[in-house]
Amino acid sequence: MSKNAVQTASGGDRRRWRALIALCFGVLMIVLDTTVVNVALPSIRDDLKFTENALIWIVNAYGVTYGGSLLLCGRLGDLYGHRRMFLIGIALFTIASLACGLANTQGLLVAARAVQGLSGAVVVAVSLSLIMNVFVGDIERTKALGIYSFVCLGGSSVGLLLGGTLTSLLNWHWIFFVNVPLGTAVYALCLSLLPNVQTKTADGQLDVWGAVTVTTSLMLANYAIANDNETNENSAQTYRLLACAAALFVVFLIIETRAQTPLMPLHVLRRRNLAISSAVCTLWAAGMYAWGFISALYMRLVLGYGPMQVGLAFLPVNIIVAAFSLGLSAKLVTRFGIRKSLGSGMMLTAAGLALLARAPVDGDFMTHVLPSMILVGLGAGSVFNPLLLAVLGDVAPSESGLASGIVNTMSLMGGALGLAILASFSVARTNDLLASGASTPVALTGGYHVAFLLSAVCVSTAALLGSSLLRTRVRATESDSSSVGAAAPPSAKD
Repeated sequence: MSKNAVQTASGGDRRRWRALIALCFGVLMIVLDTTVVNVALPSIRDDLKFTENALIWIVNAYGVTYGGSLLLCGRLGDLYGHRRMFLIGIALFTIASLACGLANTQGLLVAARAVQGLSGAVVVAVSLSLIMNVFVGDIERTKALGIYSFVCLGGSSVGLLLGGTLTSLLNWHWIFFVNVPLGTAVYALCLSLLPNVQTKTADGQLDVWGAVTVTTSLMLANYAIANDNETNENSAQTYRLLACAAALFVVFLIIETRAQTPLMPLHVLRRRNLAISSAVCTLWAAGMYAWGFISALYMRLVLGYGPMQVGLAFLPVNIIVAAFSLGLSAKLVTRFGIRKSLGSGMMLTAAGLALLARAPVDGDFMTHVLPSMILVGLGAGSVFNPLLLAVLGDVAPSESGLASGIVNTMSLMGGALGLAILASFSVARTNDLLASGASTPVALTGGYHVAFLLSAVCVSTAALLGSSLLRTRVRATESDSSSVGAAAPPSAKD
């Protein structure tokens, strides 16, 4: 190879990694905004005169539109270009953030948060497809997905810290204003760095009725779950909304069997890795959402930790996940393959959850909390990378956005449903213990033990599914509409 060719290849490598950094900053904005607002809620309530019931919709308005739009946004990326949709999402999110910062009424803030959720869904749904297009080699792709997973997993913790800092030093408006210069810079960098890769689609037409029915169905389901979690009761309204959501989803599936260019070609559901990964994501998210929520309550209400102490207690998990995401996970996948990395990681997580199910009322951090945090961190750090490789290696590039949307949607819905169901079991056990004469700390601990055990069961089941049923090498051609993905993830010795 000539000197010029080597220099050109080196320049191309640097450009790809710069594009990844810019893309990850865009995704970081979205991840941050899922938690950055939580710390500022009391200040927003006092400033805009929110009631307690209305205040939660600053969070829920984002979550409902985000969760309800992921599937549609992923498919829009496949139809109209992942790069184009990513740039549209970043631009819209930046504008919506400015509107949130300038909001002087309750209605304007909630509406702008809803637009943030919609545009955030666009960015997240197509970001993985862009990474798969930019990085085509197995080793580079695994490293890139590791960096992406680090951003996704660490962003929520950073959001809490950033929200508290900006609100304390300035005011709540700045948790949104900070996105404006960041979003502008990300847009400019991605405009110049991201390749405009064209994927083959049927004819670029959008299945309008399919889009309307599935998006409405998912938004109704997210609204029902969010509202039920807030009111803490299994109301008849919640069941009616979930029934309507299920009926609309059935209508959507019927439409897809007849549409010339379906929003979700049903043949993708026959992709073995996509189907198994969706189930794995659902169970994994159910356990992990409940773990994060219930473990924080255990430390706050039973052990008596303050907010800062609770945040520091989760620090070992974040540090371990960061270490795995930035290199260790990629090496594990390359050495042991998808199934072994995924299964062992999830079993480590399940062991950590089971340890928490034995934590006593008078537990201490070093003996009863830290060991479980270490196990959960080791497990979570090992899981994200092989799961992404399994999903996106099983679909053609023209369907990668759809696959990403499906898995993200299943994860979000699984987490929300899992938290609602496991929390209800926890509350029921606590009430039974209180009725039998137990003290409040003992009753709470007993309820939390049930939630931790059920979380461990969910994660263990996900581990068994992933380690036994996922395929380790998949290839496809774009010309075959029923084919599987063009990229082959590492298989090693599975």
